[in-house]
Amino acid sequence: MKAKYIAVISCLLLLIATASIAQPPLVLPDASQLSEVQQRIGLTDIDIVYHSPYVNGRKIWGALVPYNAVWRAGANENTTISFTDDVTINGSALPAGTYGLHMIPADGEWTIIFSHNHTSWGSFFYNKDEDALRVKATPQVRDFQEWLDYTVTDRKPASAKVTMSWEKLKVSFTVGVDVNAVTLRHIREQLRNQPGFGWHGYEEAAHYCIVNKCNYDEALAWADRSVKMEENYTNVAARAQLLRLLGKNKEATKERSRIMTLVENANETQANQFGYELMAENDIKTAIEVFKLNVKKHADSWNAYDSMAEAYNNAGDKKQSLTYYRMALSKAPADQKQRIKSTIATLQKA
Repeated sequence: MKAKYIAVISCLLLLIATASIAQPPLVLPDASQLSEVQQRIGLTDIDIVYHSPYVNGRKIWGALVPYNAVWRAGANENTTISFTDDVTINGSALPAGTYGLHMIPADGEWTIIFSHNHTSWGSFFYNKDEDALRVKATPQVRDFQEWLDYTVTDRKPASAKVTMSWEKLKVSFTVGVDVNAVTLRHIREQLRNQPGFGWHGYEEAAHYCIVNKCNYDEALAWADRSVKMEENYTNVAARAQLLRLLGKNKEATKERSRIMTLVENANETQANQFGYELMAENDIKTAIEVFKLNVKKHADSWNAYDSMAEAYNNAGDKKQSLTYYRMALSKAPADQKQRIKSTIATLQKA
Protein backbone atom coordinates (compact mmCIF):
# COMPACT_ATOMS: atom_id res chain seq x y z
CA MET A 1 0.00 0.00 0.00
CA LYS A 2 2.77 2.40 0.90
CA ALA A 3 4.45 1.95 -2.51
CA LYS A 4 1.11 2.51 -4.28
CA TYR A 5 0.48 5.67 -2.20
CA ILE A 6 3.94 7.05 -3.10
CA ALA A 7 3.32 6.34 -6.81
CA VAL A 8 -0.02 8.22 -6.72
CA ILE A 9 1.54 11.21 -4.97
CA SER A 10 4.39 11.25 -7.53
CA CYS A 11 1.92 11.24 -10.41
CA LEU A 12 -0.02 14.13 -8.85
CA LEU A 13 3.15 16.13 -8.32
CA LEU A 14 4.19 15.49 -11.92
CA LEU A 15 0.79 16.63 -13.19
CA ILE A 16 0.96 19.80 -11.10
CA ALA A 17 4.47 20.53 -12.32
CA THR A 18 3.46 19.92 -15.96
CA ALA A 19 0.38 22.14 -15.61
CA SER A 20 2.54 24.86 -14.06
CA ILE A 21 4.99 24.75 -16.95
CA ALA A 22 2.17 24.89 -19.50
CA GLN A 23 0.71 28.10 -17.99
CA PRO A 24 1.50 31.12 -20.21
CA PRO A 25 3.02 34.16 -18.50
CA LEU A 26 0.92 37.21 -17.86
CA VAL A 27 1.10 40.07 -20.34
CA LEU A 28 2.16 43.13 -18.34
CA PRO A 29 3.19 46.68 -19.34
CA ASP A 30 6.78 47.12 -20.49
CA ALA A 31 8.81 49.71 -18.62
CA SER A 32 10.03 50.83 -22.06
CA GLN A 33 6.87 51.19 -24.10
CA LEU A 34 6.52 49.58 -27.52
CA SER A 35 6.37 52.28 -30.21
CA GLU A 36 6.07 52.42 -33.98
CA VAL A 37 6.62 55.13 -36.62
CA GLN A 38 5.44 54.81 -40.23
CA GLN A 39 6.03 57.06 -43.21
CA ARG A 40 5.44 56.81 -46.95
CA ILE A 41 7.72 58.45 -49.52
CA GLY A 42 6.14 58.20 -52.95
CA LEU A 43 4.90 54.60 -52.82
CA THR A 44 7.67 53.36 -50.49
CA ASP A 45 6.71 52.59 -46.88
CA ILE A 46 9.11 53.02 -43.97
CA ASP A 47 8.27 51.31 -40.66
CA ILE A 48 10.30 51.68 -37.44
CA VAL A 49 9.44 49.49 -34.43
CA TYR A 50 11.22 50.10 -31.12
CA HIS A 51 10.88 50.12 -27.35
CA SER A 52 11.16 53.57 -25.78
CA PRO A 53 13.13 53.83 -22.51
CA TYR A 54 12.94 56.77 -20.09
CA VAL A 55 15.85 58.75 -18.68
CA ASN A 56 14.49 58.29 -15.16
CA GLY A 57 17.20 60.43 -13.57
CA ARG A 58 20.06 58.40 -15.06
CA LYS A 59 23.14 59.59 -16.92
CA ILE A 60 22.62 58.29 -20.45
CA TRP A 61 25.43 59.00 -22.91
CA GLY A 62 28.78 57.49 -21.96
CA ALA A 63 27.21 55.75 -18.96
CA LEU A 64 23.94 53.79 -19.34
CA VAL A 65 24.68 53.81 -23.08
CA PRO A 66 28.48 53.40 -23.32
CA TYR A 67 30.51 55.16 -25.98
CA ASN A 68 32.20 53.10 -28.71
CA ALA A 69 30.00 50.04 -28.16
CA VAL A 70 27.14 48.68 -30.26
CA TRP A 71 23.79 49.79 -28.83
CA ARG A 72 20.29 48.53 -29.71
CA ALA A 73 19.07 52.11 -30.40
CA GLY A 74 16.14 51.57 -28.06
CA ALA A 75 15.29 48.96 -25.42
CA ASN A 76 14.42 45.24 -25.23
CA GLU A 77 14.32 43.39 -28.61
CA ASN A 78 15.99 44.66 -31.77
CA THR A 79 14.89 48.05 -32.93
CA THR A 80 13.82 47.31 -36.52
CA ILE A 81 13.41 49.42 -39.63
CA SER A 82 11.67 48.21 -42.80
CA PHE A 83 11.55 49.49 -46.36
CA THR A 84 9.15 48.15 -48.98
CA ASP A 85 11.47 49.23 -51.82
CA ASP A 86 15.18 49.85 -52.34
CA VAL A 87 16.34 53.09 -50.71
CA THR A 88 19.46 55.08 -50.02
CA ILE A 89 20.70 55.97 -46.54
CA ASN A 90 22.76 59.16 -46.53
CA GLY A 91 23.31 58.43 -50.23
CA SER A 92 24.39 54.76 -49.82
CA ALA A 93 22.24 52.01 -51.37
CA LEU A 94 20.19 49.70 -49.13
CA PRO A 95 17.90 47.01 -50.62
CA ALA A 96 14.26 46.62 -49.60
CA GLY A 97 13.76 44.57 -46.44
CA THR A 98 13.68 44.61 -42.64
CA TYR A 99 16.84 45.40 -40.68
CA GLY A 100 17.99 45.45 -37.10
CA LEU A 101 18.88 49.07 -36.33
CA HIS A 102 21.92 49.57 -34.10
CA MET A 103 24.11 52.54 -33.29
CA ILE A 104 27.62 53.08 -31.96
CA PRO A 105 27.48 56.30 -29.93
CA ALA A 106 30.69 58.25 -29.48
CA ASP A 107 31.89 61.53 -28.08
CA GLY A 108 31.79 62.83 -31.64
CA GLU A 109 30.70 61.05 -34.83
CA TRP A 110 28.28 58.11 -34.44
CA THR A 111 27.93 54.97 -36.56
CA ILE A 112 24.46 53.88 -37.69
CA ILE A 113 24.21 50.15 -38.47
CA PHE A 114 21.61 48.29 -40.53
CA SER A 115 21.91 44.57 -39.78
CA HIS A 116 20.41 41.67 -41.71
CA ASN A 117 19.64 40.13 -38.30
CA HIS A 118 16.49 41.80 -36.98
CA THR A 119 15.08 39.04 -34.72
CA SER A 120 17.50 39.05 -31.77
CA TRP A 121 17.27 40.54 -28.29
CA GLY A 122 18.89 43.94 -28.30
CA SER A 123 22.50 44.09 -29.45
CA PHE A 124 23.70 41.20 -27.29
CA PHE A 125 23.89 38.86 -30.30
CA TYR A 126 25.06 41.49 -32.79
CA ASN A 127 27.51 40.17 -35.40
CA LYS A 128 29.35 42.61 -37.64
CA ASP A 129 29.41 40.01 -40.43
CA GLU A 130 25.63 40.46 -40.70
CA ASP A 131 25.89 44.18 -41.47
CA ALA A 132 23.99 45.34 -44.56
CA LEU A 133 25.19 48.94 -44.27
CA ARG A 134 27.01 51.33 -41.98
CA VAL A 135 26.78 55.13 -42.25
CA LYS A 136 28.15 57.98 -40.18
CA ALA A 137 26.09 60.66 -38.45
CA THR A 138 26.93 63.58 -36.18
CA PRO A 139 24.63 64.01 -33.15
CA GLN A 140 23.17 67.38 -32.29
CA VAL A 141 22.21 68.95 -28.98
CA ARG A 142 18.47 69.30 -28.32
CA ASP A 143 16.17 70.28 -25.46
CA PHE A 144 15.82 67.64 -22.78
CA GLN A 145 13.49 64.76 -23.66
CA GLU A 146 12.60 62.16 -21.03
CA TRP A 147 11.70 59.33 -23.41
CA LEU A 148 13.49 57.99 -26.49
CA ASP A 149 11.62 58.40 -29.75
CA TYR A 150 11.98 58.27 -33.52
CA THR A 151 10.48 60.91 -35.79
CA VAL A 152 10.36 61.44 -39.56
CA THR A 153 10.92 65.06 -40.56
CA ASP A 154 12.15 67.24 -43.44
CA ARG A 155 9.85 65.34 -45.79
CA LYS A 156 10.36 65.98 -49.50
CA PRO A 157 8.89 64.22 -52.56
CA ALA A 158 11.80 61.77 -52.69
CA SER A 159 13.40 61.82 -49.22
CA ALA A 160 12.87 62.23 -45.49
CA LYS A 161 15.00 62.46 -42.37
CA VAL A 162 14.74 59.82 -39.62
CA THR A 163 15.76 61.15 -36.20
CA MET A 164 16.36 59.34 -32.92
CA SER A 165 16.02 61.70 -29.92
CA TRP A 166 16.73 61.04 -26.25
CA GLU A 167 17.88 63.04 -23.27
CA LYS A 168 19.71 66.06 -24.74
CA LEU A 169 20.89 64.53 -28.05
CA LYS A 170 19.42 63.67 -31.42
CA VAL A 171 20.98 61.83 -34.34
CA SER A 172 19.60 61.62 -37.88
CA PHE A 173 20.01 59.88 -41.21
CA THR A 174 18.32 60.63 -44.54
CA VAL A 175 16.27 58.06 -46.44
CA GLY A 176 16.14 58.62 -50.21
CA VAL A 177 13.82 56.93 -52.70
CA ASP A 178 13.92 56.80 -56.51
CA VAL A 179 10.22 57.66 -56.63
CA ASN A 180 9.89 57.53 -60.40
CA ALA A 181 11.54 54.12 -60.69
CA VAL A 182 9.39 52.70 -57.89
CA THR A 183 6.21 54.24 -59.27
CA LEU A 184 6.87 52.97 -62.79
CA ARG A 185 7.40 49.47 -61.43
CA HIS A 186 4.09 49.71 -59.57
CA ILE A 187 2.37 51.08 -62.69
CA ARG A 188 3.56 48.12 -64.77
CA GLU A 189 2.32 45.71 -62.09
CA GLN A 190 -1.07 47.44 -61.86
CA LEU A 191 -1.55 47.48 -65.63
CA ARG A 192 -1.33 43.68 -65.52
CA ASN A 193 -4.31 43.69 -63.17
CA GLN A 194 -7.77 45.31 -63.24
CA PRO A 195 -6.58 48.81 -64.34
CA GLY A 196 -5.20 47.19 -67.51
CA PHE A 197 -8.67 46.36 -68.81
CA GLY A 198 -9.68 49.96 -69.53
CA TRP A 199 -8.34 53.03 -71.33
CA HIS A 200 -8.13 55.15 -68.20
CA GLY A 201 -5.30 53.22 -66.50
CA TYR A 202 -3.03 53.56 -69.54
CA GLU A 203 -3.87 57.27 -69.87
CA GLU A 204 -3.07 57.83 -66.17
CA ALA A 205 0.26 56.04 -66.61
CA ALA A 206 1.13 58.19 -69.64
CA HIS A 207 0.11 61.36 -67.81
CA TYR A 208 2.31 60.45 -64.81
CA CYS A 209 5.31 60.33 -67.13
CA ILE A 210 4.41 63.67 -68.71
CA VAL A 211 4.09 65.40 -65.33
CA ASN A 212 7.26 63.82 -63.94
CA LYS A 213 9.30 64.22 -67.16
CA CYS A 214 10.34 60.58 -67.47
CA ASN A 215 9.96 57.37 -69.48
CA TYR A 216 8.50 59.04 -72.59
CA ASP A 217 8.85 56.10 -74.99
CA GLU A 218 6.94 53.65 -72.82
CA ALA A 219 4.46 56.41 -71.93
CA LEU A 220 3.70 56.90 -75.63
CA ALA A 221 3.01 53.17 -75.97
CA TRP A 222 0.61 53.44 -73.02
CA ALA A 223 -1.11 56.46 -74.61
CA ASP A 224 -1.42 54.57 -77.92
CA ARG A 225 -3.02 51.62 -76.15
CA SER A 226 -5.45 53.90 -74.34
CA VAL A 227 -6.47 55.58 -77.62
CA LYS A 228 -7.04 52.21 -79.29
CA MET A 229 -9.32 51.15 -76.44
CA GLU A 230 -11.41 54.33 -76.50
CA GLU A 231 -10.37 57.54 -78.23
CA ASN A 232 -11.19 60.66 -76.23
CA TYR A 233 -9.83 64.11 -75.48
CA THR A 234 -7.77 62.98 -72.49
CA ASN A 235 -5.72 60.22 -74.10
CA VAL A 236 -5.29 61.98 -77.45
CA ALA A 237 -4.04 65.06 -75.58
CA ALA A 238 -1.56 62.87 -73.68
CA ARG A 239 -0.39 61.31 -76.94
CA ALA A 240 0.09 64.74 -78.54
CA GLN A 241 2.13 65.96 -75.56
CA LEU A 242 4.36 62.89 -75.63
CA LEU A 243 4.98 63.21 -79.37
CA ARG A 244 6.07 66.79 -78.81
CA LEU A 245 8.29 65.81 -75.86
CA LEU A 246 9.92 63.16 -78.06
CA GLY A 247 10.62 65.76 -80.75
CA LYS A 248 8.04 64.34 -83.20
CA ASN A 249 6.57 67.77 -83.87
CA LYS A 250 4.75 67.03 -87.16
CA GLU A 251 2.89 64.11 -85.59
CA ALA A 252 2.19 66.20 -82.49
CA THR A 253 0.67 69.00 -84.60
CA LYS A 254 -1.54 66.50 -86.40
CA GLU A 255 -2.77 65.13 -83.06
CA ARG A 256 -3.45 68.67 -81.84
CA SER A 257 -5.83 69.31 -84.72
CA ARG A 258 -7.79 66.22 -83.66
CA ILE A 259 -7.90 67.42 -80.08
CA MET A 260 -9.85 70.58 -80.93
CA THR A 261 -12.64 68.39 -82.28
CA LEU A 262 -12.53 66.19 -79.20
CA VAL A 263 -12.56 69.23 -76.87
CA GLU A 264 -16.07 69.95 -78.10
CA ASN A 265 -17.12 66.71 -76.42
CA ALA A 266 -14.97 67.24 -73.31
CA ASN A 267 -16.44 68.43 -70.03
CA GLU A 268 -15.58 71.82 -68.56
CA THR A 269 -12.79 70.52 -66.32
CA GLN A 270 -11.09 68.58 -69.11
CA ALA A 271 -11.17 71.51 -71.52
CA ASN A 272 -9.91 73.86 -68.81
CA GLN A 273 -7.06 71.49 -68.00
CA PHE A 274 -6.09 71.25 -71.66
CA GLY A 275 -6.04 75.06 -71.93
CA TYR A 276 -3.64 75.30 -69.01
CA GLU A 277 -1.43 72.59 -70.48
CA LEU A 278 -1.23 74.66 -73.66
CA MET A 279 -0.32 77.78 -71.68
CA ALA A 280 2.40 75.83 -69.88
CA GLU A 281 3.80 74.97 -73.33
CA ASN A 282 3.56 78.69 -74.25
CA ASP A 283 0.94 77.98 -76.94
CA ILE A 284 -1.23 80.87 -75.77
CA LYS A 285 -3.05 81.25 -79.10
CA THR A 286 -4.44 77.71 -79.04
CA ALA A 287 -5.16 77.98 -75.31
CA ILE A 288 -7.36 81.02 -75.98
CA GLU A 289 -9.28 79.04 -78.62
CA VAL A 290 -9.88 76.23 -76.13
CA PHE A 291 -11.01 78.65 -73.41
CA LYS A 292 -13.32 80.44 -75.87
CA LEU A 293 -15.01 77.14 -76.65
CA ASN A 294 -15.29 76.40 -72.92
CA VAL A 295 -16.88 79.80 -72.24
CA LYS A 296 -19.34 79.23 -75.06
CA LYS A 297 -20.33 75.80 -73.74
CA HIS A 298 -20.37 76.83 -70.06
CA ALA A 299 -21.61 80.41 -70.08
CA ASP A 300 -22.66 80.24 -66.42
CA SER A 301 -19.29 79.08 -65.12
CA TRP A 302 -17.21 81.73 -63.34
CA ASN A 303 -14.14 79.50 -63.69
CA ALA A 304 -14.40 79.37 -67.49
CA TYR A 305 -14.31 83.20 -67.62
CA ASP A 306 -11.52 83.32 -65.03
CA SER A 307 -9.33 81.00 -67.14
CA MET A 308 -10.13 82.99 -70.28
CA ALA A 309 -9.04 86.18 -68.49
CA GLU A 310 -5.76 84.60 -67.39
CA ALA A 311 -5.02 83.45 -70.94
CA TYR A 312 -5.58 86.96 -72.34
CA ASN A 313 -3.39 88.40 -69.58
CA ASN A 314 -0.61 85.96 -70.54
CA ALA A 315 -1.07 87.07 -74.15
CA GLY A 316 -0.54 90.69 -73.09
CA ASP A 317 -4.12 91.75 -73.91
CA LYS A 318 -5.02 93.65 -70.73
CA LYS A 319 -8.31 95.00 -72.09
CA GLN A 320 -9.74 91.57 -72.90
CA SER A 321 -8.31 90.18 -69.67
CA LEU A 322 -10.15 92.80 -67.59
CA THR A 323 -13.38 92.15 -69.52
CA TYR A 324 -13.32 88.44 -68.68
CA TYR A 325 -12.17 88.96 -65.08
CA ARG A 326 -15.17 91.26 -64.53
CA MET A 327 -17.47 88.64 -66.00
CA ALA A 328 -15.88 86.00 -63.75
CA LEU A 329 -16.36 88.30 -60.72
CA SER A 330 -20.07 88.66 -61.46
CA LYS A 331 -20.54 84.88 -61.31
CA ALA A 332 -17.87 83.88 -58.75
CA PRO A 333 -18.65 82.34 -55.33
CA ALA A 334 -17.89 84.40 -52.22
CA ASP A 335 -14.57 82.66 -51.51
CA GLN A 336 -13.20 83.70 -54.95
CA LYS A 337 -14.40 87.30 -55.20
CA GLN A 338 -11.58 88.94 -53.24
CA ARG A 339 -8.89 87.20 -55.30
CA ILE A 340 -10.49 88.30 -58.56
CA LYS A 341 -10.97 91.86 -57.26
CA SER A 342 -7.28 92.00 -56.32
CA THR A 343 -6.29 90.74 -59.77
CA ILE A 344 -8.47 93.38 -61.46
CA ALA A 345 -6.96 96.12 -59.28
CA THR A 346 -3.44 94.99 -60.16
CA LEU A 347 -4.24 94.98 -63.89
CA GLN A 348 -5.78 98.45 -63.70
CA LYS A 349 -2.63 99.83 -62.10
CA ALA A 350 -0.32 98.22 -64.67
